[in-house]
Amino acid sequence: MRAQRKAYLYAFSAIACWSTIGSAFKISLRYLDPLGLMLFSSIVAVITLFVILIVQQKLSLLLKLTSTDILMSAVMGLLNPYLYYLVLLRAYDLLPAQEAGTLNYIWPLVLVLLSIPMLRQKISFLSILAILTSFAGIMVISTHGRLLSLHFSNPAGVMLATGSAFFWALYWIINLKDKRETVSKLFLNFFFGLLYVFITIAVTKHFWIPPWKGLAGAVYIGLFEMGITFLLWMNALKASSTTAKVSNLIYLSPFISLIIIHFAVGEAILLSTVAGLALIVIGILWQQYLK
Repeated sequence: MRAQRKAYLYAFSAIACWSTIGSAFKISLRYLDPLGLMLFSSIVAVITLFVILIVQQKLSLLLKLTSTDILMSAVMGLLNPYLYYLVLLRAYDLLPAQEAGTLNYIWPLVLVLLSIPMLRQKISFLSILAILTSFAGIMVISTHGRLLSLHFSNPAGVMLATGSAFFWALYWIINLKDKRETVSKLFLNFFFGLLYVFITIAVTKHFWIPPWKGLAGAVYIGLFEMGITFLLWMNALKASSTTAKVSNLIYLSPFISLIIIHFAVGEAILLSTVAGLALIVIGILWQQYLK
């Protein structure tokens, strides 16, 4: 198989998995609260990443960790998976899946805004227009298309969904400066994230054994949101002649996700959600083009 065809196969496999996650979140939250879902899915993710390390013969990299590496993973694990997923899952708990998942896709714009103070990048007038285009999409989704009324369907849920994008973008910026091997780094980040979840449960004394449907959802999320899918996407980027040929394909995911949400979760997809998502993606792609 030609390398580029293999890259597309990996990329579309990853996109197919990620497109189901919004539905998996919403269905699993019928049986688990956000903290419980975070616990069991993180356990599955840590085990999955550990197995990947063994298969790729990279387990020895864990023995070469320095105190700086461990401290870096402690910070990154706090941002992602701990804060990112707890905030995002709470947003899914409050909002329809179509809104929570779509609003979370603004993280590339948050990344641009955070890059100004943190990476000292300059921003042009056209970049500002691109950001405002995506911001208009956020407003369309949050108000269900009633922009003039400025009546938000669920203000707390909207703040959490957009806030999760902040944690992911901050994690991404720190990750850019971390040159460690990818899989071992991700494993250690998730290990610390799981540790924070255990601490939270110990402090709040909040734990129970969920029904099997909740556990099944957690296993699915741990495998296909946090573990295997990441490896598929990395392989797609490596096999592609240029990252641009596969990187923009990721924006197919939220549109496919809406279709799956409609049939799997039973939500009627609002025209305002589709229109708002289109504005968000246009703004992101415009921003990337300007770069």
